[in-house]
Amino acid sequence: MTSKELTNATFFVIRRTESDTFASVSPFLIQKGLAATVGSVKAVSKMRSGDLMVEVNTTKQVEQLLSLQMLSNIPVTISPHANLNFSRGVISESDLYNVPEEEILEGLREQKVCEVRRITIRRDGQIVKTKHLIFTFACPDLPQTITAGYLRCSVRPEVGHDSAECTGQENCINCKGDHPSYSRSCKTWTLEKEIISVKIKNKLTYPEARLAVTNRTPIQGLSYAAAAKKKSLKASTTQKNPIAREADSLYESSPVSKRSRRRKTFPASDAMDTDVNPSDTDYVIGQASEEDESLLEANFKQAAPDPSPKK
Repeated sequence: MTSKELTNATFFVIRRTESDTFASVSPFLIQKGLAATVGSVKAVSKMRSGDLMVEVNTTKQVEQLLSLQMLSNIPVTISPHANLNFSRGVISESDLYNVPEEEILEGLREQKVCEVRRITIRRDGQIVKTKHLIFTFACPDLPQTITAGYLRCSVRPEVGHDSAECTGQENCINCKGDHPSYSRSCKTWTLEKEIISVKIKNKLTYPEARLAVTNRTPIQGLSYAAAAKKKSLKASTTQKNPIAREADSLYESSPVSKRSRRRKTFPASDAMDTDVNPSDTDYVIGQASEEDESLLEANFKQAAPDPSPKK
Protein backbone atom coordinates (compact mmCIF):
# COMPACT_ATOMS: atom_id res chain seq x y z
CA MET A 1 0.00 0.00 0.00
CA THR A 2 1.41 3.36 -1.07
CA SER A 3 1.49 6.44 1.14
CA LYS A 4 -1.45 7.94 -0.76
CA GLU A 5 -3.48 4.76 -0.40
CA LEU A 6 -2.55 4.69 3.27
CA THR A 7 -3.95 8.16 3.87
CA ASN A 8 -7.20 7.11 2.18
CA ALA A 9 -7.55 4.10 4.48
CA THR A 10 -10.36 4.05 7.04
CA PHE A 11 -9.98 0.79 8.97
CA PHE A 12 -6.90 0.11 11.11
CA VAL A 13 -5.86 -2.75 13.39
CA ILE A 14 -4.22 -2.10 16.77
CA ARG A 15 -2.07 -4.94 18.09
CA ARG A 16 -0.08 -5.25 21.28
CA THR A 17 3.67 -5.58 20.79
CA GLU A 18 3.72 -8.24 23.47
CA SER A 19 2.32 -11.72 22.96
CA ASP A 20 -0.83 -10.78 24.87
CA THR A 21 -4.07 -9.39 23.36
CA PHE A 22 -6.71 -6.88 24.42
CA ALA A 23 -9.00 -9.63 25.74
CA SER A 24 -8.24 -8.79 29.37
CA VAL A 25 -7.97 -5.00 28.97
CA SER A 26 -10.81 -2.83 30.25
CA PRO A 27 -12.89 -1.20 27.49
CA PHE A 28 -13.01 2.02 29.54
CA LEU A 29 -9.20 2.17 29.53
CA ILE A 30 -9.10 1.66 25.76
CA GLN A 31 -11.72 4.36 25.16
CA LYS A 32 -9.85 6.87 27.32
CA GLY A 33 -6.57 6.13 25.55
CA LEU A 34 -8.07 6.62 22.07
CA ALA A 35 -9.89 9.79 23.07
CA ALA A 36 -6.68 11.28 24.51
CA THR A 37 -4.51 10.52 21.46
CA VAL A 38 -6.78 10.36 18.40
CA GLY A 39 -10.05 11.88 19.50
CA SER A 40 -13.57 10.64 18.85
CA VAL A 41 -13.37 7.87 16.24
CA LYS A 42 -16.25 6.45 14.23
CA ALA A 43 -16.20 2.90 15.63
CA VAL A 44 -14.09 0.56 17.75
CA SER A 45 -14.56 -3.21 17.86
CA LYS A 46 -12.65 -6.21 19.14
CA MET A 47 -11.68 -8.81 16.56
CA ARG A 48 -11.79 -12.56 17.05
CA SER A 49 -8.01 -12.60 17.44
CA GLY A 50 -8.27 -10.22 20.41
CA ASP A 51 -6.89 -7.20 18.51
CA LEU A 52 -8.74 -3.91 18.09
CA MET A 53 -10.19 -2.60 14.84
CA VAL A 54 -10.67 1.17 14.66
CA GLU A 55 -12.60 3.10 12.01
CA VAL A 56 -11.51 6.74 11.76
CA ASN A 57 -13.34 9.78 10.43
CA THR A 58 -10.70 12.12 8.98
CA THR A 59 -7.25 12.06 7.42
CA LYS A 60 -5.85 13.83 10.49
CA GLN A 61 -6.97 10.94 12.67
CA VAL A 62 -5.18 8.56 10.27
CA GLU A 63 -1.91 10.44 10.79
CA GLN A 64 -2.38 10.54 14.56
CA LEU A 65 -3.22 6.85 14.71
CA LEU A 66 -0.24 5.81 12.58
CA SER A 67 2.13 7.73 14.87
CA LEU A 68 0.67 6.06 17.97
CA GLN A 69 3.07 3.83 19.92
CA MET A 70 1.47 3.70 23.38
CA LEU A 71 -2.20 3.27 24.20
CA SER A 72 -2.86 3.87 27.91
CA ASN A 73 0.69 2.74 28.80
CA ILE A 74 0.33 -0.35 26.56
CA PRO A 75 2.87 -0.63 23.71
CA VAL A 76 1.02 -1.14 20.41
CA THR A 77 1.56 -1.32 16.66
CA ILE A 78 -0.80 0.13 14.03
CA SER A 79 -1.46 -1.33 10.57
CA PRO A 80 -4.22 -0.85 7.98
CA HIS A 81 -6.78 -3.62 7.62
CA ALA A 82 -5.93 -6.01 4.81
CA ASN A 83 -9.39 -6.16 3.17
CA LEU A 84 -11.82 -3.53 4.46
CA ASN A 85 -9.93 -0.59 2.99
CA PHE A 86 -10.51 -1.85 -0.56
CA SER A 87 -13.54 -2.43 -2.77
CA ARG A 88 -13.92 -4.25 -6.07
CA GLY A 89 -16.20 -3.61 -8.99
CA VAL A 90 -16.73 -4.73 -12.58
CA ILE A 91 -16.80 -2.52 -15.67
CA SER A 92 -17.98 -3.74 -19.08
CA GLU A 93 -16.83 -1.44 -21.87
CA SER A 94 -16.24 -2.48 -25.49
CA ASP A 95 -14.04 0.56 -26.21
CA LEU A 96 -11.50 -0.68 -23.63
CA TYR A 97 -11.24 -4.13 -25.21
CA ASN A 98 -7.95 -3.43 -27.01
CA VAL A 99 -6.48 -1.17 -24.32
CA PRO A 100 -3.77 -2.82 -22.16
CA GLU A 101 -4.43 -3.18 -18.45
CA GLU A 102 -1.32 -1.15 -17.54
CA GLU A 103 -2.54 1.82 -19.57
CA ILE A 104 -5.98 1.65 -17.96
CA LEU A 105 -4.44 1.54 -14.49
CA GLU A 106 -2.20 4.52 -15.19
CA GLY A 107 -5.10 6.56 -16.52
CA LEU A 108 -7.35 5.84 -13.52
CA ARG A 109 -4.96 6.19 -10.57
CA GLU A 110 -6.37 9.60 -9.76
CA GLN A 111 -9.76 7.93 -9.23
CA LYS A 112 -8.33 5.63 -6.52
CA VAL A 113 -7.94 2.63 -8.84
CA CYS A 114 -5.03 0.51 -7.60
CA GLU A 115 -5.44 -2.68 -9.66
CA VAL A 116 -6.99 -3.68 -12.99
CA ARG A 117 -7.57 -7.26 -14.12
CA ARG A 118 -9.35 -8.40 -17.27
CA ILE A 119 -11.74 -11.35 -17.14
CA THR A 120 -10.82 -14.17 -19.51
CA ILE A 121 -12.67 -17.33 -20.52
CA ARG A 122 -11.62 -20.65 -22.03
CA ARG A 123 -13.19 -21.40 -25.40
CA ASP A 124 -12.21 -24.32 -27.65
CA GLY A 125 -9.15 -24.93 -25.50
CA GLN A 126 -7.88 -21.35 -25.84
CA ILE A 127 -7.86 -18.38 -23.43
CA VAL A 128 -10.03 -15.57 -24.80
CA LYS A 129 -10.19 -12.12 -23.22
CA THR A 130 -13.49 -10.31 -22.68
CA LYS A 131 -14.62 -6.72 -22.36
CA HIS A 132 -15.14 -7.10 -18.61
CA LEU A 133 -12.60 -5.56 -16.25
CA ILE A 134 -12.28 -5.99 -12.48
CA PHE A 135 -11.19 -2.79 -10.77
CA THR A 136 -9.82 -2.63 -7.23
CA PHE A 137 -10.36 0.73 -5.55
CA ALA A 138 -8.32 2.01 -2.61
CA CYS A 139 -11.46 3.03 -0.71
CA PRO A 140 -14.02 1.06 1.28
CA ASP A 141 -17.01 2.51 -0.60
CA LEU A 142 -17.44 1.39 -4.19
CA PRO A 143 -17.94 4.34 -6.58
CA GLN A 144 -20.92 4.22 -8.89
CA THR A 145 -19.17 5.57 -12.00
CA ILE A 146 -15.67 6.33 -13.28
CA THR A 147 -14.41 8.38 -16.21
CA ALA A 148 -12.04 6.62 -18.61
CA GLY A 149 -10.98 9.39 -21.00
CA TYR A 150 -14.18 10.62 -22.59
CA LEU A 151 -16.07 7.46 -21.50
CA ARG A 152 -18.34 7.46 -18.50
CA CYS A 153 -18.52 3.88 -17.22
CA SER A 154 -20.86 2.51 -14.59
CA VAL A 155 -19.37 0.33 -11.86
CA ARG A 156 -21.30 -2.65 -10.53
CA PRO A 157 -20.33 -4.93 -7.64
CA GLU A 158 -18.30 -8.01 -8.40
CA VAL A 159 -20.87 -10.81 -8.34
CA GLY A 160 -19.44 -13.27 -10.85
CA HIS A 161 -20.78 -13.28 -14.41
CA ASP A 162 -24.09 -12.71 -16.18
CA SER A 163 -26.50 -15.55 -16.88
CA ALA A 164 -26.38 -14.74 -20.59
CA GLU A 165 -22.65 -15.53 -20.66
CA CYS A 166 -22.77 -18.54 -18.35
CA THR A 167 -21.89 -21.82 -20.05
CA GLY A 168 -22.68 -24.04 -17.06
CA GLN A 169 -25.76 -26.21 -16.64
CA GLU A 170 -28.71 -24.73 -14.79
CA ASN A 171 -29.09 -26.09 -11.27
CA CYS A 172 -31.71 -25.07 -8.71
CA ILE A 173 -30.26 -24.51 -5.26
CA ASN A 174 -33.63 -25.35 -3.63
CA CYS A 175 -34.58 -28.71 -5.16
CA LYS A 176 -31.38 -29.52 -7.13
CA GLY A 177 -33.40 -29.65 -10.34
CA ASP A 178 -32.24 -28.66 -13.84
CA HIS A 179 -33.89 -25.22 -13.81
CA PRO A 180 -33.12 -21.75 -12.38
CA SER A 181 -33.85 -21.09 -8.73
CA TYR A 182 -36.52 -18.53 -9.71
CA SER A 183 -38.45 -21.00 -11.89
CA ARG A 184 -42.13 -21.51 -11.04
CA SER A 185 -41.79 -25.20 -11.90
CA CYS A 186 -39.59 -25.76 -8.85
CA LYS A 187 -41.06 -28.43 -6.53
CA THR A 188 -39.89 -26.58 -3.44
CA TRP A 189 -41.55 -23.35 -4.61
CA THR A 190 -44.82 -25.22 -5.31
CA LEU A 191 -44.72 -26.85 -1.87
CA GLU A 192 -44.10 -23.55 -0.09
CA LYS A 193 -46.91 -21.90 -2.05
CA GLU A 194 -49.33 -24.66 -0.97
CA ILE A 195 -48.21 -24.31 2.67
CA ILE A 196 -48.85 -20.56 2.66
CA SER A 197 -52.25 -21.11 1.04
CA VAL A 198 -53.30 -23.66 3.70
CA LYS A 199 -51.96 -21.41 6.44
CA ILE A 200 -54.07 -18.43 5.33
CA LYS A 201 -57.26 -20.34 4.45
CA ASN A 202 -57.37 -22.44 7.63
CA LYS A 203 -55.85 -19.81 9.95
CA LEU A 204 -53.03 -22.09 11.07
CA THR A 205 -49.49 -21.46 12.13
CA TYR A 206 -46.72 -22.17 9.66
CA PRO A 207 -45.58 -25.44 11.36
CA GLU A 208 -49.20 -26.70 11.49
CA ALA A 209 -49.80 -25.85 7.84
CA ARG A 210 -46.53 -27.47 6.79
CA LEU A 211 -47.42 -30.66 8.70
CA ALA A 212 -50.87 -30.77 7.11
CA VAL A 213 -49.47 -30.39 3.60
CA THR A 214 -46.66 -32.90 4.05
CA ASN A 215 -49.05 -35.51 5.50
CA ARG A 216 -51.28 -35.41 2.45
CA THR A 217 -48.40 -35.23 -0.02
CA PRO A 218 -47.34 -38.68 -1.31
CA ILE A 219 -43.80 -39.75 -0.49
CA GLN A 220 -41.65 -40.04 -3.60
CA GLY A 221 -40.67 -43.66 -4.31
CA LEU A 222 -43.34 -45.17 -1.99
CA SER A 223 -46.26 -46.93 -3.72
CA TYR A 224 -49.82 -46.95 -2.44
CA ALA A 225 -49.73 -50.71 -1.77
CA ALA A 226 -46.56 -50.39 0.32
CA ALA A 227 -48.03 -47.52 2.33
CA ALA A 228 -51.31 -49.41 2.94
CA LYS A 229 -49.43 -52.55 3.98
CA LYS A 230 -47.32 -50.55 6.39
CA LYS A 231 -50.43 -49.01 7.98
CA SER A 232 -52.21 -52.41 8.27
CA LEU A 233 -49.22 -53.99 9.99
CA LYS A 234 -49.04 -51.10 12.41
CA ALA A 235 -52.78 -51.35 13.17
CA SER A 236 -52.64 -55.12 13.78
CA THR A 237 -49.72 -54.71 16.15
CA THR A 238 -51.58 -52.04 18.07
CA GLN A 239 -54.83 -54.07 18.34
CA LYS A 240 -53.17 -57.10 19.92
CA ASN A 241 -54.00 -57.34 23.64
CA PRO A 242 -50.90 -56.39 25.64
CA ILE A 243 -52.23 -58.28 28.72
CA ALA A 244 -52.52 -61.48 26.71
CA ARG A 245 -48.98 -61.03 25.39
CA GLU A 246 -47.71 -60.54 28.92
CA ALA A 247 -49.54 -63.63 30.19
CA ASP A 248 -48.14 -65.70 27.32
CA SER A 249 -44.64 -64.54 28.04
CA LEU A 250 -45.01 -65.32 31.74
CA TYR A 251 -46.36 -68.77 30.94
CA GLU A 252 -43.48 -69.52 28.58
CA SER A 253 -40.85 -68.23 31.02
CA SER A 254 -42.23 -70.13 34.06
CA PRO A 255 -39.57 -72.44 35.61
CA VAL A 256 -42.15 -75.21 36.15
CA SER A 257 -42.11 -77.82 33.38
CA LYS A 258 -45.27 -78.81 31.52
CA ARG A 259 -45.11 -82.34 32.92
CA SER A 260 -45.01 -81.17 36.52
CA ARG A 261 -47.89 -78.78 35.84
CA ARG A 262 -50.16 -81.59 34.72
CA ARG A 263 -49.56 -83.47 37.99
CA LYS A 264 -50.46 -80.52 40.21
CA THR A 265 -53.94 -80.69 41.78
CA PHE A 266 -55.98 -78.47 44.00
CA PRO A 267 -56.69 -80.07 47.40
CA ALA A 268 -60.28 -79.71 48.63
CA SER A 269 -59.14 -78.14 51.88
CA ASP A 270 -57.45 -75.33 49.96
CA ALA A 271 -60.31 -74.66 47.59
CA MET A 272 -61.71 -71.86 49.71
CA ASP A 273 -58.35 -70.66 51.08
CA THR A 274 -58.08 -66.98 50.22
CA ASP A 275 -54.45 -66.76 51.41
CA VAL A 276 -53.12 -69.04 48.71
CA ASN A 277 -50.25 -67.43 46.82
CA PRO A 278 -50.98 -67.58 43.09
CA SER A 279 -47.25 -67.57 42.38
CA ASP A 280 -46.76 -70.82 44.31
CA THR A 281 -45.90 -73.67 41.95
CA ASP A 282 -48.26 -76.05 43.83
CA TYR A 283 -51.25 -74.04 42.60
CA VAL A 284 -51.15 -73.64 38.86
CA ILE A 285 -54.49 -72.36 37.64
CA GLY A 286 -56.07 -74.27 34.79
CA GLN A 287 -53.54 -77.15 34.79
CA ALA A 288 -55.47 -79.76 36.92
CA SER A 289 -56.84 -82.93 35.31
CA GLU A 290 -60.55 -83.40 34.50
CA GLU A 291 -60.98 -85.89 37.37
CA ASP A 292 -59.48 -83.46 39.86
CA GLU A 293 -61.64 -80.63 38.52
CA SER A 294 -64.85 -82.68 39.01
CA LEU A 295 -63.78 -83.66 42.52
CA LEU A 296 -62.98 -80.07 43.34
CA GLU A 297 -66.36 -78.93 42.05
CA ALA A 298 -68.15 -81.56 44.21
CA ASN A 299 -66.24 -80.57 47.35
CA PHE A 300 -66.95 -76.91 46.64
CA LYS A 301 -70.71 -77.60 46.40
CA GLN A 302 -70.63 -79.44 49.76
CA ALA A 303 -68.75 -76.64 51.46
CA ALA A 304 -70.89 -73.85 50.02
CA PRO A 305 -73.84 -72.68 52.17
CA ASP A 306 -77.41 -73.18 51.05
CA PRO A 307 -78.57 -69.95 49.43
CA SER A 308 -82.30 -70.72 50.05
CA PRO A 309 -83.80 -68.80 53.00
CA LYS A 310 -84.71 -70.69 56.15
CA LYS A 311 -88.39 -71.10 56.91
